[in-house]
Amino acid sequence: MKEGIHPNYVKASVRCACGETFETGSVKESMTVDICSKCHPFYTGKQKLVDTGGRVDKFKKRMGQK
Repeated sequence: MKEGIHPNYVKASVRCACGETFETGSVKESMTVDICSKCHPFYTGKQKLVDTGGRVDKFKKRMGQK
């Protein structure tokens, strides 16, 4: 590999909107995510509507649904 062209790979701190934090490897030192494995419906088995920025309402409005 060429020297000096690759970003530094560091331990990254990831913080979820639910409050969960964990560490992983990345080129960024910290990240914020909306949903993680602790609160994702697929992993928890609980159905939870995640509406980021009113996307569901915009879709329903566009399709003429109420």
